[in-house]
Amino acid sequence: MKKSLKLGAALAAVGLAASACGSAPVSTSSGSGSTASAAAWSACMVTDTGGIDDHSFNAESWAGMQDAAKASGGKIAVSYVQSNTENDYTSNISSLVSKGCKFIVTVGFAMADATTASAKKNTSQQYAIVDNTSSGSHIQGLQFNTAQGAFLGGYFAAGMTHTGKVATFGGAKYPTVTVYMDGFWEGVQYYNAQHHTSVQVLGWNEKTQQGTFDTSANPFGDQAGGKQIAQTFQSQGADIVFPVAGGTGIGALQAAAASGGKMNAIWVDDDGCLSNSTYCSSILTSVTKGIATAVNTSVTDAFDGKFTSTSYIGTLANGGTGLAPFHDWASKVPTALQTELDTVKQGIINGTIKITSTSQPTP
Repeated sequence: MKKSLKLGAALAAVGLAASACGSAPVSTSSGSGSTASAAAWSACMVTDTGGIDDHSFNAESWAGMQDAAKASGGKIAVSYVQSNTENDYTSNISSLVSKGCKFIVTVGFAMADATTASAKKNTSQQYAIVDNTSSGSHIQGLQFNTAQGAFLGGYFAAGMTHTGKVATFGGAKYPTVTVYMDGFWEGVQYYNAQHHTSVQVLGWNEKTQQGTFDTSANPFGDQAGGKQIAQTFQSQGADIVFPVAGGTGIGALQAAAASGGKMNAIWVDDDGCLSNSTYCSSILTSVTKGIATAVNTSVTDAFDGKFTSTSYIGTLANGGTGLAPFHDWASKVPTALQTELDTVKQGIINGTIKITSTSQPTP
C-alpha cells in the first residue's frame, strides 16, 4: 500500500517557512488538486513537532488525509496545522475546533493529553489520534503493533551484518518508539538462537529498557543529532542502523550514505526508498506502519457516519506493519534469509513465535 508521498513543492515550502520563522501554525488545503466547496465536510490534522515533511509518520498521516479527500470527489476538505513545539498542541487543536472542523486527527503519542482535554470540553467533536489508544467515546486510537514488523527487521539485520553489530536509537522514550526497538532487539536475539550466533545490538536493551535517544529540543526533527548518533555507532563497529526517530532518522541515512558502504540503514514507518529516495542505495529495507491507510479509513468512516471509538491496531496479519521491498538490495539478500523471514512472519502471525515487548498496544 505504500507509495511516494506527493506533498507538493508549495506545501513543503509553506510548512518549512512556518517552522523556520516560528510563526503561527500553518493551515493548508488538500494537495490532491480537488476543488472542495466551502460547504465541504472538513477533516483537519495537527502535526507533532517533526513537521509535515518529516518523511515519516506526519507525512504518512497527511497522505492518508489527502487520499480520503481525493476519494470523496471534493466532498471532504482536508487541512493541517503544524506544531513547532509541544506547547502548540493544545492551542492548535483548539483552533481547529473553533474553525468548525468535523473531524480532527492528531499525530503522535505526545499529543494524547491535549487531545483528551479537548474531547472533554467538546463532547460533540470527533477525533482520531495516531499512535495512541482510544480514549472516551469520541476519540479513535490508531495503533500499530510495530514490534511485529521490527522483529522481522531485527532478524533481517542479524542475517545481513558483516561486523556482528547492529544498532538502533529513538527520538524520545515513548512506548510507540520503544515498541519498535523492542521488536528489533528480540528479532536479533531470535536469529542468534536459531543460528548459534552472537550478533550484538547497540543502542537498546529490552531487558533494562535503556538505550540511546536524541536529547535535543526537537528529537524527531534533529538531523544533525541523528547523523552524529549513527556515526558514533559506526565507530563502535555497527554496520546497520535502525533509527526510530522521524526526521531525526534522516541524519542516520546521511551518515550511512557518507560511510562508503561501511554502514547501511533500515528505515521506519514508511518505505524509505520512496520517501527518502536520495538515500535508497543505503536503505536495506524499511519496517512499515500502515498509517496512511488507517487515517484514510478513519476519516472516511467518520464522513460516512460510521465513526467508532474502537481502537484500530495494525499487525502483520492485517498489513498494518511489515517489511518493505529490498529495492537496490534485492539481489544481495540471500534466498535462504528471505525464506526464513517468511517463516518467521508466519510464526508471529500464528502465535508460535511470541513477542514479549511490554510496549505492544492492546485493544
